Amino acid sequence: MRNTKRSIQSSVTIDGVPLIWRLHREQNWTDDRNAVGLAIHVEVVGLVRRELYLEYPAVRKQQNGSATPVLTIRPPIVSAKVVDHIREAIEAGWDPESRGKPFVYEVAELPS
Repeated sequence: MRNTKRSIQSSVTIDGVPLIWRLHREQNWTDDRNAVGLAIHVEVVGLVRRELYLEYPAVRKQQNGSATPVLTIRPPIVSAKVVDHIREAIEAGWDPESRGKPFVYEVAELPS
């Protein structure tokens, strides 16, 4: 049976802008066997504005007796860390009040 995506979301106000974030993608393997980490989607509440995608690294661990690493299933997500990462994305150039293509911010650490 295939694992279903968790339903995780929260709302937050940063610099007077109401935002909602939700789990967009669990970490998984792509068709060409590359690991992709989980992703979080952030948008301004009630307005069509520039969206943000927080891309996290894949978490791998070595299983006993296996030569290839496996993905850790469903790493924990801490809301306070996600808010910190949203602030980092703002500092890196994401303007939630602007319009345009989604802004993709690659986060170096996990949201846990």
